[in-house]
Amino acid sequence: MVDRVPFVEAALRAGVRAIGERYATVTLRGAAETLRGDGLLTCGEALALYRTQLESRHLDLRARTLKKTGRSFYTIGSSGHEGNAAVAAALRVTDPAFLHYRSCAFFLERARQAKKTNAALDVLLGVVASSDEPIAGGRHKVLGSRALAIPPQTSTIASHLPKAVGMAFGLGRAKRVGVELEVPSDAVVVASFGDASLNHSTAQGALNAASWAAFQGQSVPVLFVCEDNGLGISVPTPRGWVRAAMKRRPELHYVAASGLDLARAYDAAVDAVSYVRRERKPAFLHLGMVRLFGHAGSDVETGYRTLDEIDATEALDPLLVGAELLVSLGAATADELLGAYDETEARIASLAEEAMRRPVLRTAKDVIAPLAPRDDEVIAAEALCIPSEEARSRYWAGKLPEAQRPLPLQGHINAALGDLFVKYPELFLFGEDVAKKGGVYGVTRDLQRMSGRGRVFDTLLDEQTILGLALGFGQLGLLPIPEIQYLAYLHNAEDQLRGEAASLQFFSNGQFKNPMVVRIAGYAYQKGFGGHFHNDNSVAVLRDIPGIVIASPSRGDDAAAMLRTCVAAAKTCGSVCVFLEPIALYGERDLHEKGDGLLASAYAPTGSFVAIGEGRAYGDGRELLLVSYANGVNMCLRAQKKLREEHGIDARVFDLRWLAPLPTKELARQASEVGAVLVVDETRRSGGVSEALFTALVEGGYRGPLVRLAAEDTFIPLGDAANLVLVQDADVLEAALSLVRG
Repeated sequence: MVDRVPFVEAALRAGVRAIGERYATVTLRGAAETLRGDGLLTCGEALALYRTQLESRHLDLRARTLKKTGRSFYTIGSSGHEGNAAVAAALRVTDPAFLHYRSCAFFLERARQAKKTNAALDVLLGVVASSDEPIAGGRHKVLGSRALAIPPQTSTIASHLPKAVGMAFGLGRAKRVGVELEVPSDAVVVASFGDASLNHSTAQGALNAASWAAFQGQSVPVLFVCEDNGLGISVPTPRGWVRAAMKRRPELHYVAASGLDLARAYDAAVDAVSYVRRERKPAFLHLGMVRLFGHAGSDVETGYRTLDEIDATEALDPLLVGAELLVSLGAATADELLGAYDETEARIASLAEEAMRRPVLRTAKDVIAPLAPRDDEVIAAEALCIPSEEARSRYWAGKLPEAQRPLPLQGHINAALGDLFVKYPELFLFGEDVAKKGGVYGVTRDLQRMSGRGRVFDTLLDEQTILGLALGFGQLGLLPIPEIQYLAYLHNAEDQLRGEAASLQFFSNGQFKNPMVVRIAGYAYQKGFGGHFHNDNSVAVLRDIPGIVIASPSRGDDAAAMLRTCVAAAKTCGSVCVFLEPIALYGERDLHEKGDGLLASAYAPTGSFVAIGEGRAYGDGRELLLVSYANGVNMCLRAQKKLREEHGIDARVFDLRWLAPLPTKELARQASEVGAVLVVDETRRSGGVSEALFTALVEGGYRGPLVRLAAEDTFIPLGDAANLVLVQDADVLEAALSLVRG
């Protein structure tokens, strides 16, 4: 593999010297003079931007030098994309920015604007994975800073675009309902990405959502910046594709310019930013770039590009193009620019030496520390704090839910949500059909009428956008409760939880948070309805996400208390919570026989609290422990009654209530007091909850008889055929008897 760095450096030096000779008679101009008569950039600002570009270039080169000695762990650079410095110059330091990994010059320029002098060292500390790196603490090389309003991104695609739209939309919503934010109300939210990522579903979804909202006159001040270098690693983007795809999109202001020309790029950025700030509508800034040195240090570019193509690209080096612009218009001399190049190289080399002396992460505990910190005492105090009776009475128009007849599961959730709206002015609830309709199952009925259209609203049909809205709202300091209509609908958007929501505290060392409680109607056992889209029993994709909380109530009183706990955890600790609601139990009132009303209970607005990871036991039988959650709990309770009354077997039932974190210590303790354990799991045998429960029991020291019932490894069919692959009441009773009697 031929290293192209020496060729590019040599060509740059020779080219700048030739430019100096070509424009030797040009008179130097003052810093305050406009670089071009028809432009906005001054000579002084242009020279400052060029110095930022030099710094970005030398950070790339130093990362590659360090890689050769085994000290660098990241060589995806910004060389050829340095023109994004002009975008930073057109924005305010307080404008939130979700940056593409090639937007280093943007990061450095914003730092210069904020008079943050150590930004280059910060980047190098990330390159060498030092724990002193101020944003991620050595966990990844990211561009991020709390002080610079740049949340760190680890996405290599466009998965950060939905949350940029969400934040932009949230600005307008917060202003509409009178909630004060740290982010200025007239801010512009910017998200940069590459041309290849434009084709990703997250990019298309975000662009569509922004246009969809703006088309209806809603405020969405987001600026999409496409840094178009014509390549996605090795795959060329069809020439003209980005322009053709974006130029005539409804309610999306399109601006294009060469990112190689600082003056043109700056003018275009000012145009786009001014439009978004003034109109509160989205804009698309299309900047032509080049990519130098391949995709990363390990990329052998000659494997898919000819040398002629590589030479042609290197001839468009933005540092060379910028040098000609500055020298030809009298903003600087060639000698000044060459001197700045050498001075920057020496300074970055010195900073790299300092970075290599800094400490690195040494223990697993240090790595994990910012993943999902929770303070159970703080959460409990927050959850148990309720609004005044006067405020509640006003919200409920005097008809307090606790004064109504006993409620099933959906009634408790509705009442708890209403009380949460009273308690938190910054709380928002949104999703498909949740507003006027009140949700498919009526769980959110009347909440829009009582809370206001600004706080409860319907979204477009796109789960990526729904979760992206929640991400953006949360990062603004709001409390979002998005609803995913069915568990099966989550799967096409799950990366918004895994790659974006759950990772933010980890990769920002706790400096950024996106609190949320995602309500999902799920599980199986819907009678006469379903198929796998509405009877989905797969939660493996959720349980695999580090740090998230998964609540799974089986009864109304637990559901209300657990929902308050989740919101308190989100509010106080920035927790990302998923609240799995068993559809089949929404309206159920009876447990054993028709009319017994054992699944309905009075709503309690206060005094009830369920700690995260705390289960619930029914009975204290010593012969058998039945372990389950959600729908399975009621199966176990029915089996418990029959075992006692018909077979003289005394069993206890343990409701997990939480699927992450699982109540493993409590489970082990319960198991140690019985003769046998039966796990009833409505998810699948492979990748289901029971696998983790068996592991927890064995690791907890349980050595007695242990059996599990789980659904078959299949999608769930329509109608009564679903019962053939799901655990049934009769299965639980039969397995329990067999286990106890041998």
